[in-house]
Amino acid sequence: MSAAINGKFKEIVGSDNFWDEPADLMCYSYDSAFEKPVPPDMVVKPSDYDQVQKVIQLCRDADIPLITRGAGTNLSGGTVPVSGGCVMLTTGLNKILEVNTEDLYAVTQSGVVTAKFAEHISDHGLLYPPDPGSMKMSTMGGNVAENAGGLRALKYGVTSDYLMGVKFFDMDGNLVIGGGRTVKLVTGYNLPGLMVSSEGMLGVMVELIMKIVPVPEAKKSMLVSFGDVIKASETVSKIIQAKILPATLELMDNFTIKTVEEATNIGLPVDADALLLIEVDGHPEAVEDEYRKVIDICESLGGSVKVAENEQERDALWEARRKSLSSLARLRPTLILEDATVPRSRIPEMMQAVQNIRKKYDLTIGTFGHAGDGNLHPTILTDKRDEQEMARVEKAIDEIFETALKLDGTISGEHGIGSAKAKYLESELGKGSLIFMDKLKKGLDPKGLLNPHKMGL
Repeated sequence: MSAAINGKFKEIVGSDNFWDEPADLMCYSYDSAFEKPVPPDMVVKPSDYDQVQKVIQLCRDADIPLITRGAGTNLSGGTVPVSGGCVMLTTGLNKILEVNTEDLYAVTQSGVVTAKFAEHISDHGLLYPPDPGSMKMSTMGGNVAENAGGLRALKYGVTSDYLMGVKFFDMDGNLVIGGGRTVKLVTGYNLPGLMVSSEGMLGVMVELIMKIVPVPEAKKSMLVSFGDVIKASETVSKIIQAKILPATLELMDNFTIKTVEEATNIGLPVDADALLLIEVDGHPEAVEDEYRKVIDICESLGGSVKVAENEQERDALWEARRKSLSSLARLRPTLILEDATVPRSRIPEMMQAVQNIRKKYDLTIGTFGHAGDGNLHPTILTDKRDEQEMARVEKAIDEIFETALKLDGTISGEHGIGSAKAKYLESELGKGSLIFMDKLKKGLDPKGLLNPHKMGL
C-alpha cells in the first residue's frame, strides 16, 4: 500500500491506532478457524463513529477491501482476509451506553466484550442469556455478525432473539439506523435482522440495542452419566418430547470427558461413555416439577444422576463443559471444530454417524455440544503437516455435513460460513438462494469491498 494511503489512515485514527509492520499484520492473518493465514495490508482501530465513517469512505475511494474484526474468535474464517486489505478493529468502540431496567433493554457499542456486557447487566439484577463459549473474548458486534448461540440457547434462544436495534455504516459511509427501543416496531425493512449472520459483508456495525430479561428465581443443575452415548442422545429427545425445555442440555462423549478431566481434575466420571449436563430454571415450583421429570427420564434410559448441591458444584459442572474445547486443543497440533446441527429428534442418528465416520477414516474425534439444540461439535484432532491424515479429515468433514443435511439439519448452527464452509452452502440453500444473496451483496456493496469472497460471494 502506498505511503500516501497509509498516511491518510493515520490521519483518521492516529499513528497509535494504525499498524502495517509485517509482525503486527500476522496477528490479524488468522482467526479461530483452520484456514490458511493471509495478512492484511494494514490494521486500524477507530475510537469513534466519525473515524469509522472516514475509514470506510477511504477504503471505498481507494478500492481497498475492508474486513471488520472484533476479537477474531469466529470458527469459520470469517475475519481472515482473502487478498490483503484493511482490517478494522471494533475493539475501540467499547462502551455500554445505557441499561434500562424499566423497559428491559441495553444499548452497547459493537466492540464491547460479551462477558463484560453480561456482567454489567447482571450488576443491574438482570440477565443477558446468550453465552457463547468464546464470551470472555468475543465482542457483541461479532456475536450479531455470526448470530452466536451458547449453552442457554435451548430455552433462551440465540443472539438474534435479543437484537432490537442496530446502527451501522454502509460502504458509502452513510449511517443506517434499524429497529429501536420498543418491543413492537415495523418501521421500514427489518435491518437488525439483515445484519444478523451477515459476517461483515453488508455494513460495519457500531451500536446495538439488546433485549435483557429477568433472572430466573430458581435453578437446579445435574450431571447424568451414561454407559452408552446413544442412550444419552435418546434421553435428549425424550426430555424434549416431554415438553420440558431445560435452560441447558449439553453432551460430552467419553473421549471429551477423559480429556477434560486430565486437564482440570474436576472429578468427572471418566468411565462414563457420555455425560449430559442439564439445568432447569424458572419459578421454584416449576423447577422442582421439571427437575423430577428429568430425573425420571434419565434413569429410565440408564442414566446415573448427580445433582449439584450448591453454587460451587454447579460452577464446576459448567466449567467442565466450557473447558471441553481448550482441553481437546492440548492433544494435537491442529484442531478442527465443526457445528453440524440436526433436528433434536435426530441427535441419536447424528451421534451414531459421527462414531461411524471416526472409525471409517481412522481419526481422533471428540464430540461435545448443545445436544438440546441438536447442535453438536464433532472436534477433529489432527496435524496439518500430515498430508495423508488431512486428506482423510477433509473426507470426514464432507461426510459429517452430508449426514447433517440428510437428517434435515444444517452445516452451521452457530459458527457461520466464512471461507471454511462456503463450498457447502449451495448444497443446503440451493443455487437460487446464492444468486439472491449475491444480488443483495452487489446492491449494497457494488465494488465487493466489504469482507469480500466470504460465503463464496
